Amino acid sequence: MKIAMLARNANLYSHKRLVEAAEERGHTLDILNTLRCTMNIASHRPSVHYNGEKLVGYDAVIPRIGASITHYGLAVLRQFEMMGVWPLNESVAIGRSRDKLRSMQIFSKHGLGLPVTAFAHDPKQTEEVLKMVGGAPAVIKLLEGTQGIGVVLGETEQSAKSVIEAFRGVNVNILVQEFIKEAGSSDIRILVVGGKVVASMMRTGAEGDFRSNLHRGGSAKSIKITPEERSTAVRAAKVMGLNVAGVDILRANHGPVIMEVNSSPGLEGIENATGKDVAGMIIDFVEAKAQPGKTKTRGQG
Repeated sequence: MKIAMLARNANLYSHKRLVEAAEERGHTLDILNTLRCTMNIASHRPSVHYNGEKLVGYDAVIPRIGASITHYGLAVLRQFEMMGVWPLNESVAIGRSRDKLRSMQIFSKHGLGLPVTAFAHDPKQTEEVLKMVGGAPAVIKLLEGTQGIGVVLGETEQSAKSVIEAFRGVNVNILVQEFIKEAGSSDIRILVVGGKVVASMMRTGAEGDFRSNLHRGGSAKSIKITPEERSTAVRAAKVMGLNVAGVDILRANHGPVIMEVNSSPGLEGIENATGKDVAGMIIDFVEAKAQPGKTKTRGQG
């Protein structure tokens, strides 16, 4: 097979592992810098060009689109979909997962466990929003944040109000969520490929940091998850429409709650913690499923 991967940094662990896994299975995997792709949209035959050359003959595309270039990256991915190239994750599903508010609304609609979450536009409603999530401590998140950036814990009523007002003052959209104290600065990252859980790890925050992201200095270890956690992760990936997803959950007193779903999960932490060949499982899935023109949405919506 000839596979394209949309990624800006060919040297990242995850990207090198996917290339390795594809080559081990006799496939060609080309890493294309998403921002260097140009699109011919006006013609009857949509095409993507790279460094002046028209891209042809690809069986599948693996989108590894960074959060900072979501808008352009999804446009490039839609173009591949309209050319009939099978995407590992579809553009519409990635768009859903990148919008924290939209994904929370979808989870809520499907009855999945969530922390109590509030959203408001007007800074004057700060007190009302805090009251909705049970008061301080409360977690305040930027809607477009990633890797723990733009996530703040308001430990007291006053500090939570100050953070909310500061964020709203610079006109950014935020979510306010209840703080799940019993999780103890740990969350569980569950990797779902093709509707099955293939690996899971517990991540614990660095000393004094309530965020458990490995990019923020957290640590990880392999963990056995409960049937309820497994079912929550599989359903979360399914309602988002993602074939490959990193589902982050917290162990709350009332059961697992979803923090977010990542459409381009990093492989380094989970492969090192579990010893599993996750990259190989992803390429096996591509091999089994990739068929020309087999996108549900064909780049629409």
